[in-house]
Amino acid sequence: VQLVESGGGLVQTGGSLRLSCATSGFTFGDYAIGWFRLAPGKEREGLSCINGGGRRTYYADTVKGRFTISSDNAKNMVYLQMNNLEPEDTAVYYCAATEDIYHTGSYYLVRGMDYWGKGTQVTVSS
Repeated sequence: VQLVESGGGLVQTGGSLRLSCATSGFTFGDYAIGWFRLAPGKEREGLSCINGGGRRTYYADTVKGRFTISSDNAKNMVYLQMNNLEPEDTAVYYCAATEDIYHTGSYYLVRGMDYWGKGTQVTVSS
C-alpha cells in the first residue's frame, strides 16, 4: 500500500488549497481513506474520510463546511479541498487508508488508519 500526498504549501488566511493523495498497491474500492493532520505541540487530528466507492463521507466538526473530501476511482486518487483557511490549519497533512471498512467515520478519525503517507506541509499565514 502506498499513499503519496501533494498540494501543500503556503497560503494566506482565507485562501484555499487542494491536497491530493495518490494511492497504489491495493484495490481502491475496498478501502476507506482519510485525511489527518499533525500540528506542532498538538495531537493528531482526524479531518475527514471517505469510503472507497466515494458514496459516504464524514467530517470532523472543526472542518465541516470548509473542507471537502472527494475521490476519483478511475485514478485511485483522493482529494481534500480546503477553503477559508486559518492559521490554526497550519500542520502536516497526511493521507491514510484502511481495509477494515466496517466502522463509522468518527471511529476512523479518532483511531486512525493502518497505512499512512509521509505528509505534506500546509502553512497558513495571518
